[in-house]
Amino acid sequence: MVVAIASVGGARSGAEAFGGGGQAARQESRPLAIDSLGATDSYVFYCAPCHGRSGKGDGPVAPSLRSRPADLSTLAERNGGTFPRERVAAYITGIGRPITAHGTSEMPVWGPAFRALDATDRRAAVRVSAIVDHLESLQPSDNGAVLYREHCARCHGASGRGGASAVNSRKAPPDLTKYAMRNGGIFPSEHLAQIIEGRDAPSHIDGGMPVWGDTFRRAATDASREKAQARIEALVRFLQSIQERPAE
Repeated sequence: MVVAIASVGGARSGAEAFGGGGQAARQESRPLAIDSLGATDSYVFYCAPCHGRSGKGDGPVAPSLRSRPADLSTLAERNGGTFPRERVAAYITGIGRPITAHGTSEMPVWGPAFRALDATDRRAAVRVSAIVDHLESLQPSDNGAVLYREHCARCHGASGRGGASAVNSRKAPPDLTKYAMRNGGIFPSEHLAQIIEGRDAPSHIDGGMPVWGDTFRRAATDASREKAQARIEALVRFLQSIQERPAE
C-alpha cells in the first residue's frame, strides 16, 4: 500500500503526498487519519490512492511512482491459491518478509504509522486486520493456482515440470516453467491463452490436452464466454508466476 507516511509522527493522504492532488491538494487541509476502522474505509483512505479501489495497482497516484504498485487482487493466486493472511498482516505491520505480488521498498511501514495516527496499539491492530479483510475480499473466486491444481497438475505436475499422468502421454508435456526462457525472456501470454482455450491444441501434446475453453464454458453457471475467459486468464497469470528466471 504505497500511500504516504512522512514520518512515524505524521502522514498525508496518498494524493497529496505524491503530488497527485497538485495545487488543489496544497490548498486543502487533508486529515491525517480517519475515525472509521471499517475494512473498506481504511483501504480506500490509505491504500487505494496507489493500488486502486479494485487493488489492481491503478490508483490515481500510481503514475507518479517509480514502479507500478502491485496487483493485490492476485495475492491468493500467486501464493498457491490460498490468501496468505498472516503474512500480509505482518508485511503491512512492517515485521514480515516480502510477499509474492505484494509491495516494494516504496511501500510505507504502516505499523508504526498506524500506532502514531490511531493513538493506541489496539486501534492500529484493528485497522491492519480490517485492511487485510478487505484485501481478502478482493481475491477472485476463481484463481489460477486452484484451477491449475484441479485441471493441470495431474499431467504437468504441481511444479509445472511433469506429473504422474505424463508417462501415459504420447509426448511428454512441456516444462511449463521455461516458457519465458524459451521465448527470449518474454512470457508468451497470448499464445498460452490460445493453447489453453483450444485454438492452438495441435501444438500441445499432439492434441492430447483437453480443450479447456469448452470445459470452462460448460462448467460456468451462466455458460458465458466471459466466465471461461476469466478462468483462462487466471491460469495464464499463474503460469507466468512460476516461470524460471536465468541466474544473474
